[in-house]
Amino acid sequence: MTRKFRKHPLAEYVERLESGGALLPDNPQNVLEVVGILKSYGIVLEAYYKNLIYFSEHQFLVFFPFFKYFNGEISSKKLLRHWWHDRINFEYAEYCMKSMLWHGGGGLDTYLDSKEFLGISQAVITAKFKNNPIIMGINQLFPDFLTEQLRVCTYYSGLGQFWRVMADIFLTLSDRYDRGKITTISQVVDHIKAGLVENASKPMTYSVKIRNKVYEIIPDSAGLTFLADTAVPYVEAIFFRGTPFHGTVSYNAQAYQIPPDQSRFQYGALYADPLPIGGAGIPPTLLMQDMRHFLPEYLHAIYRCSRRGEDDLLVQICMSFQKSMFCVTTATILGLMPHPLNTQDQDEQKANRIYLQKWLDRLQNSRLLDVNTPTVC
Repeated sequence: MTRKFRKHPLAEYVERLESGGALLPDNPQNVLEVVGILKSYGIVLEAYYKNLIYFSEHQFLVFFPFFKYFNGEISSKKLLRHWWHDRINFEYAEYCMKSMLWHGGGGLDTYLDSKEFLGISQAVITAKFKNNPIIMGINQLFPDFLTEQLRVCTYYSGLGQFWRVMADIFLTLSDRYDRGKITTISQVVDHIKAGLVENASKPMTYSVKIRNKVYEIIPDSAGLTFLADTAVPYVEAIFFRGTPFHGTVSYNAQAYQIPPDQSRFQYGALYADPLPIGGAGIPPTLLMQDMRHFLPEYLHAIYRCSRRGEDDLLVQICMSFQKSMFCVTTATILGLMPHPLNTQDQDEQKANRIYLQKWLDRLQNSRLLDVNTPTVC
């Protein structure tokens, strides 16, 4: 062990990862919380991805998509439930999509700035609005406007395809837990990592149909894949960076509460304070509200016996959700290791350690120490 390694402030967690452990400690309650919350999350993600895919394929380049959350099934009953807010909060899915679009990164972001995409987008715009002289005139005046809208639609599709895979991973995890196949945090991480690795090369494509003709916006030839081009940028944008929540920090530049450099943002899921979650105007509140409807009974029972019972249910859900996201982060870290974890080559071991230290450097201000603090029911 080198002197530099001993001085690392989170050396304990580097050692834990090197020994095959996880960022979250292994105990029965953590296993129960993580699997239970991921089951609820998987159900919600299933609804999210279906709506994102629907929008990308059937509401693309629609300027006022009043019924974009209806998935093509419009009825008076559904409309009343929508107005009463008795529905899934698809706005949170759009929040994640916009965060990915804003932060960029990965092959998808690079492709959307390529000449190939620009050529395809012009063909799609012409086919969509060739009989609409007003829109075509606007497109002449502002040539980037419709292209940027198509980029947004592409991110709808990209995030939808990513969440489709993740929903399956989380729901099969729950099924295995119910059958007694998952009993430790390491097994949870292994299950998620196996799912990521299995789908790593899954092609990410996107096409739309206009007047019975199919246009490939992301053709297979673009070479975009699940892990490198959607999963890793998602972790970067949503887990690490995120966006500052209105009402919790000052947007005044003189207050210096928001870094001028996006790469220094630390507002993601791994850093967020659970206490504001549950307050109005905080985007993750919508996700917690959605997940509360699908909590398995064994997890709900844990929340009921807490000090405040159901009074701070959204905060408790957020705490469990953060624990689960540290498991997903562990799976991502281990899945992207430059060399096998059990390598005996000293140079490879050193490279692995440097790699892990860089990840832990980014987690110094996260909620890592908090999720490692024991909680008693």
